[in-house]
Amino acid sequence: MRDSRSQFISLAVFLAVVGLLLGNGFSARIFAQSPEEDIFRQIQPIGNVLDEIRTGYVHEPDIEDVVEGAIIGMMNSLDEHSSYIPKRAFELMTEDTDGEFEGIGVTIHLNEDRLITVFQPIAGAPAAEAGVMAGDIIAEIDGVSTKGMSLDQARDLIRGPGGTVVNLTLIRPYDEPVEDEDPIIEVSIKRGTIPLWSIDEARVLDGGIGYIRVSDFKKTTAQELAEKIEELRGEGMKSLVLDLRWNPGGLLTASKEVAELFLPQGTLVTYTRGRGGIAGPAAEEMRLRTERSPVVPDTFPLVVLVNEHTASSSEIVTGALQYWSRALIVGVKTYGKGSVQTIIPLARPEGSAIRLTTALYYTPGDVTIDKQGILPDVEAPMSREEWRKLLIQMADSYRNDPDMRDRQNHGSVTGNEVTEDTVEDVQLLKAVELLKSEPVFHNLLARYHKDTNETQRAASAETADAAAVEPFADQSSAVVPQ
Repeated sequence: MRDSRSQFISLAVFLAVVGLLLGNGFSARIFAQSPEEDIFRQIQPIGNVLDEIRTGYVHEPDIEDVVEGAIIGMMNSLDEHSSYIPKRAFELMTEDTDGEFEGIGVTIHLNEDRLITVFQPIAGAPAAEAGVMAGDIIAEIDGVSTKGMSLDQARDLIRGPGGTVVNLTLIRPYDEPVEDEDPIIEVSIKRGTIPLWSIDEARVLDGGIGYIRVSDFKKTTAQELAEKIEELRGEGMKSLVLDLRWNPGGLLTASKEVAELFLPQGTLVTYTRGRGGIAGPAAEEMRLRTERSPVVPDTFPLVVLVNEHTASSSEIVTGALQYWSRALIVGVKTYGKGSVQTIIPLARPEGSAIRLTTALYYTPGDVTIDKQGILPDVEAPMSREEWRKLLIQMADSYRNDPDMRDRQNHGSVTGNEVTEDTVEDVQLLKAVELLKSEPVFHNLLARYHKDTNETQRAASAETADAAAVEPFADQSSAVVPQ
């Protein structure tokens, strides 16, 4: 009797799970598979395990949490880029790619005492208007102590719909130690719509060399970049260094839009290829070509800086500009993320989604550089420690003055005073030296541009199986926009 009841419950749970997992339109695709695959038999163990959890686990389980865990496990079993996206993470990701969010306009980090601290208020945003300063410690958010709070928890409390108010209790450390306690400041800030920029730095260096550093690829990136190029040309820019180092990518379409700022109309930027013979997003293939005339002529000297953390969409731009001899690539081999992820919203859990690898992208040279990366035309290596110190130096140079954001300290190449502690940006220095050495871009390419058969090679089977370089991330000092 118990066996029959257990089998009935197992079947009921199994069918419920199938309905949950396949209720996003996947069932039609499953039924379209060949009978030999027998998908329901293959996933039956999920229902059996859920039944064991429901009837035997020491505590009353939350089945939705268990199912969510199963989804996470399924996605993690595929590859390093496919994943489950919970509701809150999906919301934040959408805000980031849209290029704006609602909040007060500060970036926060954990200081050396692991206290929630303002890294910098965004100029003109509500926090700056309310008098919030870099270095302020956020002690309370709407009366809730931040002691032991993570950056994500603090972010969720600070953000909110535009027009609403958040109350912050700030501790402002004195510049010099004194006997009295640091002053406590109470501020009420009305939230608003805050833009998220893709341009981290933009300036004209000595010799009329423009420098623009792009952090990622959003919907607004190409427009931002075009505006900055026009602005710098008005300031006398005669050549450009486009810095894509530490750029993890972003929207695939944004890479095409950025590339078409430099390439002739109708030029192939990239194409994607999925798994043939199936239905659904994995079958989608795209050929992305430039649709507009470039904003600068093809004789305008262009150098692109890359490093081992230049990935995805930034590699697409790098590959296209290198293949069509439109830019000289300087730095070290890129990350090697040649796969395309499609974001698929789920009906349940409500508001969540999955990030599914559905295709590989190919450079115009007809190779995918997944797990392989793109080799530069001119090598300029930097050690991990040099990079760490340089990033700290750059951040310190504008921490207390948002207006210095475009004037960050890269060492002598940016005209900063050089001391024994100064870290030189070797890669930017090399790019500037190249542009100064030969003002005629065609001659520069003839001297340094390598055959793309050497720089853009398909990954070998051994390389494809190897783990890619992990991006450097010091979570204790991560900066989170609010």
